Amino acid sequence: MNWKRHLPILQWLPEYQRTTFSSDLLAAVIVTIMLIPQSLAYAMLAGLPPEVGLYASITPLFLYAIFGSSRTLAVGPVAVISLMTAVAAGNLAVQGSSEYIGVVLVLTLMSGLMLTLMGLARLGFLANFLSHPVISGFITASGLIIAASQLKHLLGVSANGHNLLELLLSLFAVLDQVNAPTLVLGLGSLVFLYAARLGLKPALLKLGLGARLADLLTKAAPILAVAVTTWLTYALRLDLQGVAVVGEIPSGLPPLTLPSLEWGLWQQLFLAALLISIVGFVESVSVGQTLAAKRRQRIDPNQELTGLGASNIGAAFTGGMPVTGGFSRSVVNFDAGAETPLAGAFTAVGILLAALFLTPLIAYLPIATLAATIIVAVLSLVDFKAVQHTFHYSRSDFASMLATILVTLIEGVEAGILVGVTLSLLMHLYRTSQPHSAVIGRVPGSEHFRNIERHEVETESHLAILRIDESLYFANARYLEDRVMDLVAQQPQLKHLVLACQAINHIDASALDSLETINARLKDAGVVLHLAEVKGPVMDRLQHTELLPSLQGQVFISTFAAWEALHQLSALEPAQSSSGTQPTQPQPTH
Repeated sequence: MNWKRHLPILQWLPEYQRTTFSSDLLAAVIVTIMLIPQSLAYAMLAGLPPEVGLYASITPLFLYAIFGSSRTLAVGPVAVISLMTAVAAGNLAVQGSSEYIGVVLVLTLMSGLMLTLMGLARLGFLANFLSHPVISGFITASGLIIAASQLKHLLGVSANGHNLLELLLSLFAVLDQVNAPTLVLGLGSLVFLYAARLGLKPALLKLGLGARLADLLTKAAPILAVAVTTWLTYALRLDLQGVAVVGEIPSGLPPLTLPSLEWGLWQQLFLAALLISIVGFVESVSVGQTLAAKRRQRIDPNQELTGLGASNIGAAFTGGMPVTGGFSRSVVNFDAGAETPLAGAFTAVGILLAALFLTPLIAYLPIATLAATIIVAVLSLVDFKAVQHTFHYSRSDFASMLATILVTLIEGVEAGILVGVTLSLLMHLYRTSQPHSAVIGRVPGSEHFRNIERHEVETESHLAILRIDESLYFANARYLEDRVMDLVAQQPQLKHLVLACQAINHIDASALDSLETINARLKDAGVVLHLAEVKGPVMDRLQHTELLPSLQGQVFISTFAAWEALHQLSALEPAQSSSGTQPTQPQPTH
């Protein structure tokens, strides 16, 4: 058994050096500072007590360091997965109740088991079924919903809704109940964080700070917002004036928890757990591959499934919530100089120390500050430029993207992503069911062939070469039959038809039947069928079929070889036919 493949820690740990240790430790300190307010905020977004976010940022990081393949990915709660968790658990229990926490633990365990099993079965390719427009549309819509859901905390009012419209209507109905101190703290935090994101780094650079230090101070802006608003709330006792605060958070190690094994609950959560697993995996792999490419490293998608699975299983048994690789914290981890996954383990130690000793300091942390942190973070995920770009490039992809956005906003996250995936698959089937094909001719004086409708090329009335630009399978098999017979009908003098197969990577059983049917029909019509440029793996499969023995013509190694042989043959056929002799058929050559 290849232990290094299944335990990536064995690949980098034996080569670990003192310089690597210092780089990882520095990155861990920076990410820890950033992760503390994020963890609290995302737990609140998921409808959980704030400490759950801290618990979900400890054990999963240790386990990912052992099983994950990315050197710089930082695992923990993220906005979209937190929203999906809140929706799934909210359908079965009341937020904040012990039953609700129990549902989240089951959801986390199920997600971990699904990811692990998918990794062992090497199903990383399943992420390809989520097209980029669908994922982009889903994240954009989710970002809008998340931002809208946090406005009530920013305003200090009570409002609820299952979609964007319900949330906004609920907010408008209670605008007369806005709590002024909460609004000041919330808007102040929002403006500060947004300004820091846009202009703090350039301002620090003008003051003479180094680029790296300026960047790190900019990313640490949420810590300053947390510290200032917490101090103001404590000093002015704003909690007595209606400002909602985090309150007392239990200090100590993450608790050992045992998720429920009730079969009925598992059945109810199956679809939600599967969607959370796939979306989390896609987000994590996208971030991991982007960062790995910058250092000429690589990640193994199947091992990422295992690493994320182990992380979620660990979270389920230590009072956590679903986790995945986060974009913002991973980029900070990368920019801070993290060299190995041990930086994540050091971050876990930092979060653990915070859970043990710092929780009393954040009892007066305003919920409005956490809401502002979430809003600024998720609005960076809203990408209207991608919507515009997709509209101009591909109307079919735009249709899938727009449907995903609208259904997510109106019906919710699960329905949105299901509709997006379904439409993507249907669009793929539609496009491949009518593959592009072209009659091609020879570019004069060369061995190259091009579409006769686009280029000035040489053609023959007795010879046609049809290039098929798609693999052949059940959905387009009948289309190929119709295309060939239509071509034959258009060329009454046709004697030889060549299928140029350079773009065909696979022929399934339905397509094989169609090829045999085409061969038989052409024979009845007095036309000889030939193949050219059949790829090795495709030829290997055809060798064990009845198509090649029944094929009248040849299998040419190249389109030029087919044109050269059949061009000469076509020139002889009229004379041979007039003298009463039959044209000599070339022998098949593979």
